[in-house]
Amino acid sequence: MTSYLITGASGMLGRDLQTALFGHAVTALGRADLDVTDLAAVRDAAAGHDVIINAAAYTNVDDAETHEDAAYAVNAIGARNLAVAASAWSARLVQVSTDYVFNGRAREPYREDTPLDPISAYGRTKAAGERFVLEENPERSFIVRTAWLYGAHGPNFARTMLRLAGSHDTVSVVNDQHGQPTWTADLARQIVALLGAEAPPGIYHGTSSGEATWYDFARAVFSAAGLDPARVTPTDSSHFERPAPRPSYSVLGHDAWADAGLAPMRAWADALADASCQDTFGAK
Repeated sequence: MTSYLITGASGMLGRDLQTALFGHAVTALGRADLDVTDLAAVRDAAAGHDVIINAAAYTNVDDAETHEDAAYAVNAIGARNLAVAASAWSARLVQVSTDYVFNGRAREPYREDTPLDPISAYGRTKAAGERFVLEENPERSFIVRTAWLYGAHGPNFARTMLRLAGSHDTVSVVNDQHGQPTWTADLARQIVALLGAEAPPGIYHGTSSGEATWYDFARAVFSAAGLDPARVTPTDSSHFERPAPRPSYSVLGHDAWADAGLAPMRAWADALADASCQDTFGAK
């Protein structure tokens, strides 16, 4: 039986990966169980596993602007350590990455082979992690870039919208950033399918099909929760200045799935409907 190691297992995606791998031999290690910046500890944890899925990450995008070294330690050195360990044990590695490795100035979906050009500290550290993985374990590694995640097991945009709906008559949401809302349960199942299909190593974009703005996403969340979507009003990014720049366009292309003989992930609106039915983000 294939044995799996999940790092970052206590996070939103990590917990859904455990569900998606139910019935398999899985070691699930959260941040308290494994420090991915410690190479010796990573080597020991990886021993005996056929597949490593790295969902561990420093994801506080704004905080990374002033603590880039800390973010680099987890997102870059941690990824390198896992790639070194995977190579040593001849294991396959899935490195979960992000749309932030791109500059966000495109006007059509980013191809998997688009050159990296991050504009934030977080993006730089994740891009470095990708490069380390491809250097240290190129023949057995998968880079799975994702974006705009929401799920049952952590703070996320959908849950924030519903919290604000309980305390505000209207909620202003930016309508000039484009991306792909992605349910972590769908992403977890897609990663498991990728591994089960014996697909070729390389770069895959693990986001839902279609595209939306945050405003579109918020209105859909309100509707799914039985709330009036007219309570969501559009605004632009200039009204929400933050330390880290956000990509204005984060839509990722999905050509690699077809090349591997797999279907891309379903439309984001369909996934949101299922998530709402399962009370994923607190809708009643």
